[in-house]
Amino acid sequence: MKVLAILYDGKQAAVDEPRLLGTTENKLGIADWLNSEGHELVSSSKEGPDSDFQKHLVDAEVLITTPFHPGYLTKELIEKAKNLKLCITAGVGSDHIDLNAAVDHKIQVLEVSGSNVVSVAEHVIMSILLLVRNFVPAHEMIERGDWQVSDIARNAFDLEGKVVGTIGAGRIGYRVLQRLLPFDCKSLLYYDYAPLPAGAFVSMRVTTEMVSKCDVVTVNCPLHEGTKGLVNDDLLKHFKKGAWLVNTARGAICDKDAVARALASGHLSGYAGDVWNVQPAPKDHVWRTVKNPLGGGNGMVPHYSGTTLDAQARYAAGTRSILENYLTGKPQDPANIIVGLGKYESKACPPGIATQRKS
Repeated sequence: MKVLAILYDGKQAAVDEPRLLGTTENKLGIADWLNSEGHELVSSSKEGPDSDFQKHLVDAEVLITTPFHPGYLTKELIEKAKNLKLCITAGVGSDHIDLNAAVDHKIQVLEVSGSNVVSVAEHVIMSILLLVRNFVPAHEMIERGDWQVSDIARNAFDLEGKVVGTIGAGRIGYRVLQRLLPFDCKSLLYYDYAPLPAGAFVSMRVTTEMVSKCDVVTVNCPLHEGTKGLVNDDLLKHFKKGAWLVNTARGAICDKDAVARALASGHLSGYAGDVWNVQPAPKDHVWRTVKNPLGGGNGMVPHYSGTTLDAQARYAAGTRSILENYLTGKPQDPANIIVGLGKYESKACPPGIATQRKS
């Protein structure tokens, strides 16, 4: 059996740190095991018409990808991959795969559900704090050798007493709300197509009206047809002036130009996250440099919130478990199934604001 893993090049960092499992060098820690079982593992980071990705995909039975440097599996590529039976996302989020085409071609799609939810939730909290406290301009000031406290303090606030809302309250969104409790926010709001558990601590459940009440909005829903471009000019008009927006879900949920305009005008005080509408992001991507009128408010980083060393250990182990089940004919954990054998497994979401899958 041929297994193709589309990972990212870790280069010297992967040599120095073997726990960087999600790299082409360290191959999720499964290369020796697969070879010992008589299977071939091919690892590549390249994409495009002349890449190893397309060359090896033609006869691969299993494709492993990550959300961090995704190998985009389109309908056209699926039609060329005659032997492909299983796609595994080493992490969470399979929107880089054409799921309808996978259904049509009876290709299973699985991911390691829950493997990085804590990692991402912690990153959300960090991003909220660095925006609200105006951290990035303060640090840049120190790097320049300057010291003008008033330039930083004029746009720095406490999180206590603020209204924070999440679009999506699934595995990640719910954990974000949990971690916000000690900050004594005025209100914690959410929008989700399914209610939180009975006795949950969130003060109210609202729809698009939520964003007009929030000082901070965090996006924690999946990317699909109903959420692509969800945060656009129209929705941003309803945001409280001076609000902060954090997106660690998927870049395409937010209209990049609409967000940039809102930040540059001061309607948004800040935008932070680690997901981009194209990954790796082009060098001229507007989110790399856009700032608010005071010269701050940009908290963007490369897509790494869900690939800490701890998360990599979890999703590498989960990838091996999925492969072992596949090779031995054992049933897969239902929570990991996105597309089962001939059946679309993920929950349907209503149009507009929706949540990430709960399974």
